[in-house]
Amino acid sequence: MTQHTPAENLDGLEFVRTRGLGALADRMGITMKEFSRERAVATMPVEDNTQPIGLLHGGAYCVLGETLGSMHSNLIAPKGKVGVGIDINATHTGSVTSGSVTAVCTPIHVGRSLSVHEIVISDEAGRRCSTVRITNMYKDLPSN
Repeated sequence: MTQHTPAENLDGLEFVRTRGLGALADRMGITMKEFSRERAVATMPVEDNTQPIGLLHGGAYCVLGETLGSMHSNLIAPKGKVGVGIDINATHTGSVTSGSVTAVCTPIHVGRSLSVHEIVISDEAGRRCSTVRITNMYKDLPSN
């Protein structure tokens, strides 16, 4: 397991650079553009993340949403805790075949034991294509 980097001493983008987004997010070309306690914004290319018929894969929306929601959950985690995903759902309302998508992640509930984030994913024209919601549970940091 990778070392958990405490977020309390880092600004948002430094937290992301220190911790990394993970191998899957890297493979999918996810790039963090903004990362603060209020929200996270990232982009992902459509190319190489498509279904056989050329549409952005629904699972790619979920990976983008979980990447942002989980990372943000860990940024705002209570001291000594780590956020782990326990539920994710997505509603796809548009198709994308080229370019990139932008995801904006905002917390809609932050408690002592759970956080819930909404991630709105839009195409380059600003049209909403998917809405992802993820719930993370806060657990004690694993000891090394």
